[in-house]
Amino acid sequence: MSATDRRVAAYADLLVDRCVKVQRGWQVVIVSQVAARPLIEAVLERVARRGAFPLLRMGFDWPLNRFWIREAPEDLLKQLPSIDAFERENCDCIITIEAPANTRQGSDLPPERFALWREALRPYAARVFRHEMPWVICQHPTSALAQEAGMTLAQFETFFYGSVLIDWDALEREMQGIAVRFDAADHVRVVGAGTDLTFSLAGRRGRVSGASTNMPSGEVFYSPLEDSAEGVVAFSEYPACYQGHQVGGARLRFEAGRVVEASADSDEAFLLTMLDTDEGARGLGEFGIGCNPGIQIHTRNPLFDEKMDGTIHLALGQSYEDLGGTNQSSIHWDMVKDLRKGGRIELDGEVVQENGQWKPLVVRGNRLSAR
Repeated sequence: MSATDRRVAAYADLLVDRCVKVQRGWQVVIVSQVAARPLIEAVLERVARRGAFPLLRMGFDWPLNRFWIREAPEDLLKQLPSIDAFERENCDCIITIEAPANTRQGSDLPPERFALWREALRPYAARVFRHEMPWVICQHPTSALAQEAGMTLAQFETFFYGSVLIDWDALEREMQGIAVRFDAADHVRVVGAGTDLTFSLAGRRGRVSGASTNMPSGEVFYSPLEDSAEGVVAFSEYPACYQGHQVGGARLRFEAGRVVEASADSDEAFLLTMLDTDEGARGLGEFGIGCNPGIQIHTRNPLFDEKMDGTIHLALGQSYEDLGGTNQSSIHWDMVKDLRKGGRIELDGEVVQENGQWKPLVVRGNRLSAR
């Protein structure tokens, strides 16, 4: 067996055994594209060995039904076929393996039509956002992803497996320590280039994302209080990538938890269209802290970039109900802010991270505090 084969096998073990923990008798939906065949086959083998049923859903592009979305009558876009609805309501877990042949797939869809389709999916995504069933979104390395990251395929594969085949037990312990700090805090302030944003986590606990719902994973994330975000954030370091679009230099101003002003250096029209998708699209649905040591560079790939060590990300739209979030939207758009050069995070007025580095905890009186 080649080194590449061993990496694929180890990756499939991770997805089936740890990320979703497939059990005997489960109905496992596997959604993917043809370029991921080596990983799909390895996953199918492991699902079979565990006595479960794989339900394979294959396509050529992403979204799988993008040609239908572009051409279907609007009244059909607003609903989900009954067979698809039944599957989403009754399956035991979902493994989504993205393997794009072109990273701009989906960018040709009119935003308004895409929004209608996403709105139809929203009721059936509730189990996912409430973490009521196991699920994982992952990728298989392709030439398109490598090119987007500015690498050869071999270089990208080394980077890719270096971010997923890591010591997850050790990283989860480290992230638990980070979560303890934020769980105990009320107010968060993020300061960086063009950025001074505050919001509240009072009464809300975070989730440590180890080897679970996203792979690569490696983040601690929260759903901030819906009316608490105040200030400005500039995503000046990296483009905000979503559905095949790359919005450069996005700037957002929040008042009472909602985006009241937005602009961008490029693709601004797409940004504004997404903000008007529905009532909840202008809300702050997530605050996440990137912690994966295997991800140190930006790849124009949100699944990786939001886990980049020393960064934070803010998601517009849908929040996480199991974390106390009440904002609802058909979009969930993660935007990454790099804090490694001149940025900091404050908790209740105390700096806990500066230039991407965590301040050590010390005991002061009867409480833990950053040094």
